[in-house]
Amino acid sequence: MARIKIYRDRSRRMLGLTQSSYIEKVLKRFKMENSKTMIPSNEALDEVVQEECTKPDVAYALSVTSRYQAYAREAHWNAVKTILKYLRRTKDMFLIYDSGELILEGYSDANFQSDDNDAKSQSGFVFKLNGGVVTWKSSKQATAVDSTTEAEYIATLEIAKEAVWMKNYI
Repeated sequence: MARIKIYRDRSRRMLGLTQSSYIEKVLKRFKMENSKTMIPSNEALDEVVQEECTKPDVAYALSVTSRYQAYAREAHWNAVKTILKYLRRTKDMFLIYDSGELILEGYSDANFQSDDNDAKSQSGFVFKLNGGVVTWKSSKQATAVDSTTEAEYIATLEIAKEAVWMKNYI
């Protein structure tokens, strides 16, 4: 949490979370300020995963690239480099939370047999509280399924479990 900066705008009754300073440090560490570095190392992927704390928009890309961390090839490191470039362009974006009555919204999705290596599907969900994302997940499903409907059912089950936890938390 120390890498997350919290902004408060009392006049607009909003909170914002960002990791822009941390992203700048990571980009500098791996010489990615201008995208001229060589292929990133395993350490780069580890650092990028930490940035997911305030960047739900990279959850899917991190889920896919982290599968190949142990046996990464040039194409995988180019994907990590692309994620770093994206983070450089979006580092000043915030997660914003409005005030008022707590309103929780959840969304889920799945794509059928997205991994050619084992025919497993990818699931994801996101919960928003007062307009700002509070929890999210993107991961490969544990079992292979035979239809899009089954993949969506598993995604719905995952978000339902998270909804129960969120209800108890709020």
